[in-house]
Amino acid sequence: MAAKKLLFVNQEIAPYLPANEISSIGKSLPQSLQGKGYEVRTFMPKFGSVNERRNQLHEVIRLSGLNIEINDNDHPLILKVASMQPVRIQVYFIDNDDYFTKLDSDIDAFGSNRSDNDERAIYFARGTMETVKKLRWEPEVMQCSGWITALTPVYMKQMTAREGLFKDTKVVYCVEPSSPEMAPVDPEIVRKLKEDGIPDEYADLFAGEELDVNTLHKMAIECASGVVFLTPEPDPELLRFVEEKKIPYILKEDADKGKAAFVEFYDTLG
Repeated sequence: MAAKKLLFVNQEIAPYLPANEISSIGKSLPQSLQGKGYEVRTFMPKFGSVNERRNQLHEVIRLSGLNIEINDNDHPLILKVASMQPVRIQVYFIDNDDYFTKLDSDIDAFGSNRSDNDERAIYFARGTMETVKKLRWEPEVMQCSGWITALTPVYMKQMTAREGLFKDTKVVYCVEPSSPEMAPVDPEIVRKLKEDGIPDEYADLFAGEELDVNTLHKMAIECASGVVFLTPEPDPELLRFVEEKKIPYILKEDADKGKAAFVEFYDTLG
């Protein structure tokens, strides 16, 4: 395989969040590739449900401290890290009290019902990309999984790649199941993306339509080199969108075969 550096950006990873099919993939896939000729790094949000003491998280001062401005408000970036055992993969946690503190109203570990999910996804995307830039670590493949990671490919391809960084990085986006109570996406997301420097011609692709979680998925897919459907049945709207864009994809039945299926898929991306 040509790719030797793999960056996994996950919505959930076991054991930091409760074990289920998706969080277990978030753990097992990086672990199975680490030490087999691949260099692996992983990112996820530091949701309020993540137990810092039990999982031995600690702040990385040299990577923290940046202020991320969203909608005219500054939000400090806090970067924490833990070591995933037994293969000692570093897991970087993007933290911020404004966006990731657990609320009593949250319906799940991610707060899928929050009205500011667009800003939370923007913050996580920008925090991830700024940290990877500081690490001076350019992956051949970046795999993003889950709706809160959906804008990370956008910021990589629509902004960072214009600086010459990560221009050759292949993006794989994994569509995961989302809560049926997922909040609608704020229509102002288009304006907020433009204010962040995302080109008008990209942001305007999503202006005027009814915005929901599929909009976030489409935003990611528009910037992806390949798509993995981890839902039991692919959403017909998203599948049609992927096929119209002629983007390579695999279904859950293929992904369930494990690391070999993912490696083979990465190879098809060139």
